[in-house]
Amino acid sequence: MTYYESTGHLLLTPVDREAPARVLRLRELGLGERVDAGLDAFAGRVARTLDAPYAGVNFIDEERQFFAGLHHAPQAQPSDYPARALARDHGYCPHVVVRRRALVLEDVRDIARFAGNAVVDESGVRSYLGAPLTDRLGVVLGTVCAVDVVPRRWGTEGLATIKALAAELVADFHAREDGLRAG
Repeated sequence: MTYYESTGHLLLTPVDREAPARVLRLRELGLGERVDAGLDAFAGRVARTLDAPYAGVNFIDEERQFFAGLHHAPQAQPSDYPARALARDHGYCPHVVVRRRALVLEDVRDIARFAGNAVVDESGVRSYLGAPLTDRLGVVLGTVCAVDVVPRRWGTEGLATIKALAAELVADFHAREDGLRAG
């Protein structure tokens, strides 16, 4: 569903009615509030697998996004993108979370709704691939994403890969949760 401001303008960042439930679930799982070396390593694996200069594991609450896992290729610096924390209106992960499905943007400038996002002008983002992290309760916790500063064709293989990586990470979250319950 698309939401409009009272002025009739299309909102660039979707309304997220599930944020309060997500925040509670993230707290139950101990996710989304601190940097996690394991998630940094996972983001590095995402970047290598998809040959992308940037990748992240991003958790989204009511006010912000937090990249608990983050990778950037050494040659990708000196840009300050990506930051560990971003406002909800920056980037594309909030769209993935609200849509509850993967998002492929081969060139973000090709779609007016996404071209005007702050990460385009401030950080040079040109291409995005992200998949939701949906747990067994049906809560979308956040995303796994890959980003490039040049337009690129992710293709169906890239889409299948990011979805598989997201499913693998959610399975890890479940195993950790089950281990805590059993112990």
